[in-house]
Amino acid sequence: MVVGEFTTEADTIVIGAGPGGYVAAIRAAQLGQKVIVIEKEHVGGVCLNVGCIPSKALISASHRFEQAKHSEDYGIKADHVSLDFLKLQEWKGTVVSRLTGGVRSLLKAHDIELVEGEALFVEPDVVRVNHGYESSRYKFNHCIIATGSSPIEIPGFKWSDRVLSSTGALALKEVPQKMVVIGGGYIGIELSSAYAGFGTEVVVLEGTPSILPAFDKRLIAPVKKKLKAKGVTVFTEALARGVEETPAGVKVTAEIKGETRIFDADYVMVTVGRRPNTRDLGLDMAGVETTERGLIKVDKQGKTTSEKIYAIGDIVPGLALAHKASYEGKVAAEAIGGESSEVDYRAMPAVVFSDPEIATVGLSEEEAKKQGYEVKSGQFPFAANGRALSLGETDGFLKIVTRASDGLILGAQIVGTNASDMIAEFGLAIESGMTAEDVALTIHAHPTLGEMAMEAADVVLGKPIHIAK
Repeated sequence: MVVGEFTTEADTIVIGAGPGGYVAAIRAAQLGQKVIVIEKEHVGGVCLNVGCIPSKALISASHRFEQAKHSEDYGIKADHVSLDFLKLQEWKGTVVSRLTGGVRSLLKAHDIELVEGEALFVEPDVVRVNHGYESSRYKFNHCIIATGSSPIEIPGFKWSDRVLSSTGALALKEVPQKMVVIGGGYIGIELSSAYAGFGTEVVVLEGTPSILPAFDKRLIAPVKKKLKAKGVTVFTEALARGVEETPAGVKVTAEIKGETRIFDADYVMVTVGRRPNTRDLGLDMAGVETTERGLIKVDKQGKTTSEKIYAIGDIVPGLALAHKASYEGKVAAEAIGGESSEVDYRAMPAVVFSDPEIATVGLSEEEAKKQGYEVKSGQFPFAANGRALSLGETDGFLKIVTRASDGLILGAQIVGTNASDMIAEFGLAIESGMTAEDVALTIHAHPTLGEMAMEAADVVLGKPIHIAK
């Protein structure tokens, strides 16, 4: 390739091949566009390579290990249960490889060109892609930016072999004896629970008054209970002040409600949030404006302040969720294709793969009331569900929030095993304008966890079957 020469012109260039970018590329190709995807590091993005997928593989393995160790109630005696952590990491790698290989195959199947390198806007409709010492230029009619986000490094905690981001924590070759986790959000709690399941002594330092501060305290209660049972020590209103690396590990200094404490550990993992990857894209050259936080300003179709350029995922306002990015990718590609698609986040689910899981969609009861709704809710406990009992997973509940006047479903919250799978029914219900009666009249298979949707709907209607009124 010759520097300065237009190597290819494309209808649409997508920068980033994560869950937003590759989905946008495929949808654009399906609409007849000639598409080029530019990816500088991971095909499949952070999610498939060092985020959602490997973390869930680790969490799944942790659950299995715990179940194997504590199976006496089922009449199963496991005298010796051992963990080959390197073998586990190898298996996790095969899961990641299979999915990322699948993404490459899908791009190829849709005749999408994949260019590996770092993209930089040099004109409003031209990007330069650097591949080591070489560079190439690509001209586009439209562009979708989907560059994702990176872990935030906090002062006094520079990344190292002992000071880890979530990426580093997922790549350990050993189970730590002790770990300090800074940040009690969803990433911190998920990985704290997973490593505690493998036997790690975990201390969580959370700066706010509660872990998982974005969720209702009633949803958090079963998670707190399980963390305590696993031996996880949680400190809230705790500020990490610094770390000293030693030959044996780390010493983490924290201020907890005015008292200075020092914690010895093998590793410290910092999970205090993520920042958008928008700094080194040359957005000024493209006429793309950002907020003070570095997020790209977009309209309901994902269009930026430049007519030709769209942005999706973690780099635009809203929750940093892989499924949000994928959804926005479809909308942006369709908008470029001339369709009237717009984002509607009314039924955007959020999931924490804690133990037990938390899943929500739509409005909580408090949010609905703040928006002026008169509400009626129905709640059903896992402890009253036959499938949950047979699984030995009885912690938690399912709650439906409805409009009192007609039973229209406004939202749902679940804490319990498989909540991540169960929440989809309520996303569909909200999108379809369904009522509690619609769910109650839908025959659910028995015995399943999904029956709790029907049972909670019966509670809303004042006619519960399997709990006292």
